[in-house]
Amino acid sequence: MDDPSKQRRWHSTENKSEGRTRQHGEGQTTHTNSWPLQVVQLPRQHLSFTPQFGRPEKWMRERSDQLRKDVSQLFDAFDGVAEKMNLVDTLQRLGIDHLFEEEIATTLNTIHGAEFDSPSLHDVALRLYNAANLLTHNEEALQEAILFSRHHLELMKSNLKSPLAEQVSRALQIPLSRNLKRVEALSYILEYNVHEQTYNPSILELAKLDFNLLQHIHQRELKTITQWWEDLSNDIGLDYIRDRIVECYFWSYSMYFEEEYTRARMILAKFFMLTSLLDDTYDTHATLEECRNLNVAIQSWDESDISVLPDYLKKFFLKVMSNFVEFENELEPHIRHRNAYNRKVFQLLSGYYLQEAEWFHHNYVPSFKEQIEVSVMSAGIQALSVCILVGMGNIVTEETLEWAIGNNDAVRAGGEVARFMDDMAAFKNGRNKLDVASSVECYIKEYNVTSEVALAKIGSLVEDAWKTINQAHIDRRELLPFVHRVTNLSRSMAILFLDKRDAYTYIPHVADGVGTSGPTSPTYHVPENICTLKFSLGIGEVITMYAFFKPSRTPNTTVTCDQGNK
Repeated sequence: MDDPSKQRRWHSTENKSEGRTRQHGEGQTTHTNSWPLQVVQLPRQHLSFTPQFGRPEKWMRERSDQLRKDVSQLFDAFDGVAEKMNLVDTLQRLGIDHLFEEEIATTLNTIHGAEFDSPSLHDVALRLYNAANLLTHNEEALQEAILFSRHHLELMKSNLKSPLAEQVSRALQIPLSRNLKRVEALSYILEYNVHEQTYNPSILELAKLDFNLLQHIHQRELKTITQWWEDLSNDIGLDYIRDRIVECYFWSYSMYFEEEYTRARMILAKFFMLTSLLDDTYDTHATLEECRNLNVAIQSWDESDISVLPDYLKKFFLKVMSNFVEFENELEPHIRHRNAYNRKVFQLLSGYYLQEAEWFHHNYVPSFKEQIEVSVMSAGIQALSVCILVGMGNIVTEETLEWAIGNNDAVRAGGEVARFMDDMAAFKNGRNKLDVASSVECYIKEYNVTSEVALAKIGSLVEDAWKTINQAHIDRRELLPFVHRVTNLSRSMAILFLDKRDAYTYIPHVADGVGTSGPTSPTYHVPENICTLKFSLGIGEVITMYAFFKPSRTPNTTVTCDQGNK
């Protein structure tokens, strides 16, 4: 029998889902994107994409500054508790609370513990449902509240009017506390109108301006990082890697969308793409012996250890090292030591990937406990939690970095959300021959249960993980800004794997239901190519709102920023 360490993980293998055959010859070095299912290409002409505004950007910024002053005065103008609470809620759901952090903090401190009534039982049920989903462990009353409110929301949703009907529908898919702020903002901008108790034309105009200004920044970043990816993939010349740079930017964008975090977003997106390359190398191409040798080189972080590697892995490893040097150079001298944390978690991730490769090549099916101990870490949440902090500036302390790298409860729970939702989606879509046994399969085998029982168990573990994440917001209040960022990783997973769909691996899921003009500018039109679509609308808006939440939005529903156009 052949030595399994010398066998490639695939050589003319057929994917179950589409019956596509992937082949590799040792001498091939072209980048042909042979990953199964649909692969999104980034044609070079899209690199010159320039978004168009109806107004000059300078005017938009000046108008935005004036509106910020006008809206800020509302905090003093409102006297009642209900008015102030509704104002804060509106700003948060429109995604512009980051412009009023001090005012919101002051307001919440002054009204803590106050009570107010809602005139609508439907609104009460929705608020109860969203609030109850912030439950922690052993809060049975809140668990009952979720079941009670969800039952009644399901019964009443067909009789509700807009916009409450849309808000209920969204919450039943993903509770507000688990949704990304940028996604909710896109919906709420379209729903916020004169029928809202807190309606104020200045607030709405500011929300539209802020959304478009930030979107412009994100699109420029996406153009830059796409060029980086094209250069990187051409230099390495691997034919088995997934072209997922736009998806990697989505994750980075999900962590922090604010203007001041451009550097942090770019470092995180590049780091994510490098880990994706590493994952694909271990998963789909390298022999076990090559995996072991690559891991030795990564652990030593020494070019002298690459002599035993084949040429394609030498190129890959050297490119990884050069990018980490670039990460360090992006940082100010007094925080460049943070890059060592980045390198450490990359090395840890390599070890977990190697363990899974060992299991695969030896046809080993681990116990359920053994499987999740490794796969929760190989989900990469610990690594990304550290990288989130590296480029954020002086607000990050050594304590924060140690908290992130220490695999604390919040970070581990985030890994569980990612791993279990991924595994449930993979099980639903059909296992790839190249995949190591998932948590679902290991549970079925070990406990001799049906797939329905196993999926229910894994689903309950996801809910337990969310309770742990909620608890972290209470226990680590001194780290709350960073807990929020790490939690955004889990929120992005909840969106990408909604209804057990995998919008990272299976790109057609991203395009489901897309058929409208752009949400934030009437000059944008949806092209046939999904890649162009992502450039036009912004990755977060496409992957989330249009793929999952609003497939039936009418084509003339647009958000414009012209003064007076409400």
